[in-house]
Amino acid sequence: MDKKTTIGHITAQITIVIWGTTFISTKILLKDFTPIEILFFRFFLGLLVLTAVYPKRLRIKDKKQERTFAAAGLCGICLYYLLENIALTYTMASNVGVIISVAPFFTAVLSHVILKAEEKLKAGFFVGFIAAMTGICLISFSGGTLQLNPIGDVLAIAAAFVWAVYSLLTRKISGYGYNIIQTTRRIFTYGILFMLPFLFVFDFSLDVQRFAEPEYALNLIYLGLGASALCFVTWNYAVKMLGAVKTSVYIYIVPVITVVTSVIVLKEEITWMAVIGIGLTLIGLFLSEGKLIFKKRVSR
Repeated sequence: MDKKTTIGHITAQITIVIWGTTFISTKILLKDFTPIEILFFRFFLGLLVLTAVYPKRLRIKDKKQERTFAAAGLCGICLYYLLENIALTYTMASNVGVIISVAPFFTAVLSHVILKAEEKLKAGFFVGFIAAMTGICLISFSGGTLQLNPIGDVLAIAAAFVWAVYSLLTRKISGYGYNIIQTTRRIFTYGILFMLPFLFVFDFSLDVQRFAEPEYALNLIYLGLGASALCFVTWNYAVKMLGAVKTSVYIYIVPVITVVTSVIVLKEEITWMAVIGIGLTLIGLFLSEGKLIFKKRVSR
């Protein structure tokens, strides 16, 4: 494993660790903020930070590339989070957590169809997927029962599919050769622009007095700087180094991080079923990463 690949794995792991802990900040903010408000404020703050860190303007070479950036912003920033948040209003959080974890499978299928010459999947990936999903189900439903809700569950499936599309778009963008902070900033800009019409549809308020509360301010900063500005840069870098499929497989361990964090921070109890689920999920991650073979394109 070369140095760049190693760094790619490390950045993907850092991203997932932070994303797996964001539920605490979101849960705190939901006391006085609506989901659309949290979504808008965190990415607007993230955009401001990325602009301050690297203010140099990105000059796109052609309109086709610009459309790819717009599509990435629409899928990864706007639609994914909106679909996930709306799904949570119709179905259980455990259902959404399990269904969203199908994103790596969608990514693999789309990548196999669209990027045939770049990535080839072997049986180990699918065995790993089954093991990981079994583990995630044990984690998610260890404290309750499965309750299906067609509307919410379909919306969660749509969110997982949209994230898979975003993964392939960022893979394509990584080949343009632009600075990673500039490309992430561009994606954020389009995501926020596509988000604007929804502000009028959902309950949105610019009440700035809420930010005077330290608890809210700190958690929003964590989501804006950590989960948005930093994590989307590190995730996009990982996609560039590892490919869309290998990076997306790390999504399997988000529920694991969430459970561990809830035990440490919220002092919640962990069941034996959840412990077994964590083990299966990690085994699934190992199998999916270890048996995935990348086949480089050969020019003729």
